[in-house]
Amino acid sequence: MCGICGKLNFDGRPVDEAFIRKMCAVLEHRGPDDEGVYLSESRAQSTEHRTQSAIRNPGYPQSGRAIQVGLGHRRLSIIDLGSGHQPMSNEDGSIRIVYNGEVYNFLSLREDLEKKGHRFSTRTDTEAIIHLYEDYGPDCVKYLRGMFAFAVWDSKRQRLVLARDRLGKKPLVYLLTPSSFIFGSEIKAILQDPQVNKEVDLEALHHYLTYGYVPAPFTIFKGIKKLPPAHTLVWEKGRIKIERYWSLDYIPKLQLKEDEYVQRLLELLKESVKLRLISDVPLGAFLSGGVDSSAVVAMMAELSDQPVKTFSIGFEEASFNELKFARIVSDRFGTEHHEFVVKPDALEVLPKLIRHYNEPYADSSAIPTYYVSQMTRQHVTVALNGDGGDEAFAGYERYLANRIAQIYEKIPPFIREKVIFPLVNKLPESTSRKSLFRRIKRFTSAISESPERRYVKWLSIFNNDQKQELYSGGMKERMANLDSVNLLVDVYRKAKTDNFLDSTMFVDCMTYLPDDLLVKVDIASMANSLEARSPFLDHKLVEFAASLPPNLKLKGKTTKYILKKALKKYLPRDILYRDKMGFGVPIGRWFRNELKDYAAEVLLDDRAKSRGYFDPNAVRKILDEHTSGQIDHGYRIWSLLNLELWHRMFIDGQ
Repeated sequence: MCGICGKLNFDGRPVDEAFIRKMCAVLEHRGPDDEGVYLSESRAQSTEHRTQSAIRNPGYPQSGRAIQVGLGHRRLSIIDLGSGHQPMSNEDGSIRIVYNGEVYNFLSLREDLEKKGHRFSTRTDTEAIIHLYEDYGPDCVKYLRGMFAFAVWDSKRQRLVLARDRLGKKPLVYLLTPSSFIFGSEIKAILQDPQVNKEVDLEALHHYLTYGYVPAPFTIFKGIKKLPPAHTLVWEKGRIKIERYWSLDYIPKLQLKEDEYVQRLLELLKESVKLRLISDVPLGAFLSGGVDSSAVVAMMAELSDQPVKTFSIGFEEASFNELKFARIVSDRFGTEHHEFVVKPDALEVLPKLIRHYNEPYADSSAIPTYYVSQMTRQHVTVALNGDGGDEAFAGYERYLANRIAQIYEKIPPFIREKVIFPLVNKLPESTSRKSLFRRIKRFTSAISESPERRYVKWLSIFNNDQKQELYSGGMKERMANLDSVNLLVDVYRKAKTDNFLDSTMFVDCMTYLPDDLLVKVDIASMANSLEARSPFLDHKLVEFAASLPPNLKLKGKTTKYILKKALKKYLPRDILYRDKMGFGVPIGRWFRNELKDYAAEVLLDDRAKSRGYFDPNAVRKILDEHTSGQIDHGYRIWSLLNLELWHRMFIDGQ
């Protein structure tokens, strides 16, 4: 795994090597083993092309000026440790690449390319991409099976190509200005340019408060954008063209017998795990004791001739602790098991997380993910995980809640309004995330909305009414006509299916998965120079899951029905059919106890008030209601705390 960066200057100024090295330096954690820089002056375009392109983009080189190029790379060596230095070029040096990721089918690609006459000087997947690009141009991404983000500079065509993998495992951000184009694996690399204006994008902040993350293509900085998953960006002759090259299609459905689905599923899962065992360095697996990570460990154990190294995280609070389940799986497969118990020392880890995540990020499970990555890196360089199983096979309880809501809607409105709602409003608040009362209140809070808006509201940290109460007068005015819910409602409309369960899984695969979960794992693992691999995110396996009839994913009250059936011969019933816990953190309790004073000190500080985003009285009310036990605002406080600490670090420079 690696960090990549680069810059094009359109105004004839040479790209400063010191600047590229500064970009590389802030990405060192992503690639501590090697650094490479390439600087080149490309040839100027013809007068005809130059004039036409200058009209389309005033930043395109004029008056004979040549495009100046700088590429940078930090390497974490995984395959072909002795070679593979980047930026890497083709034989004549006309094409250069900086690449982050793993292409698992590179050996078969190499064989095909050699038959076509291409010559290889390394054993790396990087070189396979270069030769694929020579044959197919930007369409080379369609042949890649794996996780990747890369940039190709084609000096003959004066073309820069950026690309991200289908599901969004590897990040890539960019900034276009009138005089330059800058890109990098992380925002902080772009911020090394002193000319970049660190202006907060208020629309992105507005969306962050809803989702707890900044959704693509936004970043928290105005002007800096995320390249969305499954997209290519081509800069050529002054134009930028961004195109999607892949999407999930839930129609048509396979028509097989149930046992045939099971057999095909196991074949694909085992193949996916096997591909991800290719490594020249030690590897292991994250093990939560849930279905997905346990399935990966089961496949690894079957494919390995040595005990699998497994790593688990736990909490002192029992309702958040899954260690006993991880031990069951570890004992079953005889793994070399390691555990770490997280204590509420958020003051120690929060500054690290804020720095590494680059923008406000309110998924509190980043804490255990960071710690388990830190522990894992002490033993291995690569770790497999179970990410993606829930989105592919309907593992979330909220999918079941959608089905219950369809039944609830059949109850006459007057009974709902006159009987059910008043009863629900009288239920006491609960600080336990598994509380039945808490679930009922959350379920009914959005039941009157359309199915799409209801689902988004269930996911929201602050809903529209809560944001209106929180905002200062100025923010209310600026955000008056901007509804964050519409971001996901628009994605629903793009789903190629007429089934609501399928369309909801599509929405999660396009938004929550790449913008939240995969960001969490990528940043937490790379902060510790650890490569994370996700067998359930193999696009062939995900496409197979999309082709399954919905009732094989959610059958009655059983989530991930067909996956659990396939795993019956591998995993005990106590693992397959236990209640889902997730990878949560007891922040609600922390903010009533250990972190109570700290949260108030930060959020009610004069610096926080001076931002002008929020009404201080509304913030105080949230803190008071939470500490008194009146309402559980744990995740809202966490999101506000992350925003303020991010502001101090990235805007104030503290």
